[in-house]
Amino acid sequence: MIRRWWLRLIGPLDLPLLYITLTLALVALVILGSASPERLPAQCFNLFAAFAIMRFMAQVPPQRLAHFALPIYIVGVLLLVAVALFGDISKGARRWLNLGFMRIQPSELLKIAMPLMLAWYFQTREPMIRFRDYLFAGLILLVPVALIAKQPDLGTAILVFAAGFYVIFFAGLSWKVMLAMALAAGAAAPFAWARLHDYQRARIITLFDPESDPLGKGFHIIQSTIAIGSGGFFGKGWGQGTQAQLEFIPERHTDFIFAVMSEEFGMIGNLALLVIYFLLIGRGLMIASNAPTLFTRLLAGAITMIFFTYAFVNMGMVSGILPVVGVPLPFISYGGTALVTLCIGVGILMSVHKNRMLVQK
Repeated sequence: MIRRWWLRLIGPLDLPLLYITLTLALVALVILGSASPERLPAQCFNLFAAFAIMRFMAQVPPQRLAHFALPIYIVGVLLLVAVALFGDISKGARRWLNLGFMRIQPSELLKIAMPLMLAWYFQTREPMIRFRDYLFAGLILLVPVALIAKQPDLGTAILVFAAGFYVIFFAGLSWKVMLAMALAAGAAAPFAWARLHDYQRARIITLFDPESDPLGKGFHIIQSTIAIGSGGFFGKGWGQGTQAQLEFIPERHTDFIFAVMSEEFGMIGNLALLVIYFLLIGRGLMIASNAPTLFTRLLAGAITMIFFTYAFVNMGMVSGILPVVGVPLPFISYGGTALVTLCIGVGILMSVHKNRMLVQK
């Protein structure tokens, strides 16, 4: 009976993706149980809700997602404009929209809406994609990214930009064009620096010299790197990390949870986590390569690479090789919003795999 119930539950789900995601969820609960045990009940609820949404998305055919790509994108951009005009200000940032009965963060919607929109756009231009199509796609991408960066929310802006850029890259953007864009970005760096907020410039400065402000902007990086280094090869053991247990690590249950894991499980634990992420990304790219249409290939490829971006940016900032931009460790950090977004992505990958035999008409 239990087996029959389990088979009904996982019916529309891709088993490799499901087991990988469940493994990450289990790791998350173990680490959170040490970093912030009082938040375990709330995170269990977040996981239940996120997995329910993932299962629902796995049953939505990709063709139906394509039909809603443009409306979702337009609604997302309009909500970002509403945030800029009427949004609530918290800690110096205007990121939330108060609907009266609840508050929403529209920028999260764009993490999924952006690859959906651009994948749909390039499908409408198939089979002859011209250079002007890439330019227009860039405009589609930059409008919401600029609105999110204005809030300011650099971490989410980076993730939304990455989600759109991956679609454009997989659609066949020339390496020469990307090189020219990189050179142009380098030339524009001094002007971009002048437009950064003070706290954003401080984060970049402390990246290179955290000791310049050890009790202020450099505190996060200093404490997290101490935790990572003190964990050594085997770690200090679950619940035995002094940096975490004595609360030296800031945001140890969210953005800096990787530092807690590094201290308590050492390099062995980190390598195991990297293997799980490698399996997740590998499975996603396999689904993308076997997708039957341009839309599903671009969408699945971009979503998979977003998982990579989440993990790379978070581990990079916690390790002190990237600025602190407030990006959670995927499926591990405490919180419901990012977890739901990630599970929607996994559900879309499952849907693409489930419908891989369908032929575009």
